Amino acid sequence: MTGSSERFGEAVAAAVRTIPPGLHRGGIGWCAALASILEAAAAKPGNVHPGASFEDLTFADFVAAGISIAAPLEQASPLRLGATILDAVRAAVGSTPSNANLGIILLIAPLAAVPLTKRPLTPAHVDAVLARLDASDAAAIWEAIQLARPGGMGKAERHDLAGPPPADIRQAMAMAADRDTIASLWTHGFEPLFTGAVADLSAILAAEVPLETAIIRTYLRQLARCPDTLIARRHGEQTARAVSARAADLVALENDPSWPPSLAAFDASLRNPRRLNPGTTADMVAAALYILVRDGRLPLPFLP
Repeated sequence: MTGSSERFGEAVAAAVRTIPPGLHRGGIGWCAALASILEAAAAKPGNVHPGASFEDLTFADFVAAGISIAAPLEQASPLRLGATILDAVRAAVGSTPSNANLGIILLIAPLAAVPLTKRPLTPAHVDAVLARLDASDAAAIWEAIQLARPGGMGKAERHDLAGPPPADIRQAMAMAADRDTIASLWTHGFEPLFTGAVADLSAILAAEVPLETAIIRTYLRQLARCPDTLIARRHGEQTARAVSARAADLVALENDPSWPPSLAAFDASLRNPRRLNPGTTADMVAAALYILVRDGRLPLPFLP
């Protein structure tokens, strides 16, 4: 479970070759596709990767979904964020049989709306994008979420997904912020992404840790810090907190010889007897990868 760097690199390189040649290398859409591929290719406990599938999702599905959103995200701007998200969800739904990347879209689209001329990307840049949202953005984003049909959302007294779109999407997100990490970021700002997963990934890579291992360690640190809200919605907060406690134990063992077998045991416990998929945590890692790729801060020696 530490991951074979060779297999990881081969899987990423093969997937990158399927990115349409019309997407400029280093452009927003290309960076979004690459971030999606890198996140999915790392052998993270409980997630889909090249060596592990779910009944309804495979690594190939995540690659297809990640590449499908590249062209819509290439058109992202602060003036059409809602339309961008809806276009991306439509593309993703058309490419896979199951909701593979709504969370990634909701996290990366506001980042993608910041022009590449603004480097490094900061929380203030993203907050400025979110501050411009209007009722038309809210309607488009609401339609996108309904189209993707996220699991475990349940019923809400206000702004229920089965109802009409809200006038203010951030106000609607605020109603879900206590049970959804992504909604919390949209409500309170993206700074926790930068001070959490982005800072972790940057620090781990600075220590010259191989990229796949760095992604896995970032994922475990994020999971230890924040119980996964996908698990909490589907299996309860107590289960989510227990999974985070196990992740914290693994963070403490990062440099210990027992880390690989402990990681494998953790992975097995998340797959059987029931699927405990830390999917929101994986989405946060994908967003962190996008930021580092976009800002030119990620070493990618294995790319074709």
